[in-house]
Amino acid sequence: MFIQTEATPNPATLKFLPGTQVMGSGTANFTDAASAGNSPLALRLFEIDGVGGVFLGSDFVTVTKADEAAWDVVKPRVLAAVMDHFTQGAPVMSGSEADADSGEGDSETVKQIKELIETRVRPAVAQDGGDIVFRSFEEGVVYLHMQGACAGCPSSTATLKNGIENMLRHYVPEVTEVRAVN
Repeated sequence: MFIQTEATPNPATLKFLPGTQVMGSGTANFTDAASAGNSPLALRLFEIDGVGGVFLGSDFVTVTKADEAAWDVVKPRVLAAVMDHFTQGAPVMSGSEADADSGEGDSETVKQIKELIETRVRPAVAQDGGDIVFRSFEEGVVYLHMQGACAGCPSSTATLKNGIENMLRHYVPEVTEVRAVN
């Protein structure tokens, strides 16, 4: 098994591509070992000294290192853990993979916002090892949660304001602003 590694716009985060499906549907974001209980892969990665976050996408694993950790030490350990996990055929997730939002009861405006995020924004940020998830729309403000490489990325604010906000305001006149939430 050959695992490709890609840099992301966030210098604290690397994207690992194992060449196979990681998540069957949705994504999963873990900010610490305590939150990774339903992912044997994330738990395995958090056992590595210096791993500060794990994000699982459709065909990639994004790892964020702790501030004091060095990639030259952490990266080979992550590569070995990911390779071992997939070659053993161990499950990535146990139980349900991701929270599904049925969209039932959404207003037409919210449906349009979600559709634009799903079709135009998420594929683009997934290429950089992250994800952006819709949280809410209140009084003209769209609240989005940034995950994986997007969380803490120096360019995420510019992406949010100059890219996503401008696009949503263009297609959905009711949108006046976009804000990131934790």
